[in-house]
Amino acid sequence: MYTDRQNKIIAYLDQQEFDGIVLNAGPSLTYFTGLHFHLSERPVVCVIAAGSAPLLILPELEQAKLEHCSFALNPFSYPDDPARWPDVFKQAFAHLGATDKRFGIEPRQLRMLESSLISQAAGDISFAEADDAIATCRTIKDASEIEKMERAVAIAQDSLQATLPVITEGITEQEIAAELVIQLLRHRSEPNLPFSPIVAAGPNGANPHAQPSERVLQNGDLLIIDWGASWQGYTSDLTRTFAIGPVSDNAKEIHSLVYRANEAGRKAAAPGIACLEVDRAARAVITDGGYGPEFRHRTGHGLGMECHEEPYIHDANTQLLEAGMTFTVEPGIYLQGTHGVRIEDDVVITPDGSRSLSDISRELICIKF
Repeated sequence: MYTDRQNKIIAYLDQQEFDGIVLNAGPSLTYFTGLHFHLSERPVVCVIAAGSAPLLILPELEQAKLEHCSFALNPFSYPDDPARWPDVFKQAFAHLGATDKRFGIEPRQLRMLESSLISQAAGDISFAEADDAIATCRTIKDASEIEKMERAVAIAQDSLQATLPVITEGITEQEIAAELVIQLLRHRSEPNLPFSPIVAAGPNGANPHAQPSERVLQNGDLLIIDWGASWQGYTSDLTRTFAIGPVSDNAKEIHSLVYRANEAGRKAAAPGIACLEVDRAARAVITDGGYGPEFRHRTGHGLGMECHEEPYIHDANTQLLEAGMTFTVEPGIYLQGTHGVRIEDDVVITPDGSRSLSDISRELICIKF
């Protein structure tokens, strides 16, 4: 599988006149190699190029990770002494014969630490953005990837259901978030969650990216919970909004609009449909309901090994959806000083339409103290 992925990226890079790609620790390196490294003070660099096995520069203490590598690899390891790192990088790039060549990079991922060591080792190498080539490979999920995402969704949904009973009188946003994290781990999410849960009640819900606070929940609040799980390197990202006791007619109104906008966005998603059409379908419901300016963000984002990746669902993205693409549909309305609503599902494009990976109730469920 990983050799096929490497051959695919090499073919795309060749079309763009790249000689190869340089990856550092992160999701793309894992996608193309199956090897897991985290960003730290010790650099990890993988070079994938035509005509040779991938080259990997890594700390000596990480070498054990290569024991079960399923393809040929040229490893170059270095000790903890940073003074010796440049020599190992020079040896690696000399082995590759990487002189006067053009390599693709991920500008959002490659740090100055790695790029400076590479420049010292092979100063005549030039770099250019290769995001499009990487996205072309990673955006279309195969069956095994979708299965992992489905499992991440199931873990997230079960974890929320186990958390809801703790929402009682006197509880704070922070306490709900803490219990949700515990439940995610108990339900076998990987410890590296895609993000820290957002728990925002009442006026805090008007901030789409609110941090859980020590605010105590009150009757009449709308409560937004945005959370996700990780399973075998793949993520889920969901949002539901709840009523704490009886809520105002306005709260019910905006929840109904967001509910219908979420449904419209999911229904619009299909092969050959532009990303912008999904955004417009969801946004039209909220605009027609009189709350257009209060829907302040894009309708969704790609989802997979990263919580935010291609394709992005906004009103300027003309990219056409294809079977195997996975992304969120998450319209929202945010009324400053009052409350907010967001409903978010994870969607996969199928050969003849789309399917929601998440099915936990989208209704305005009332939690009574």
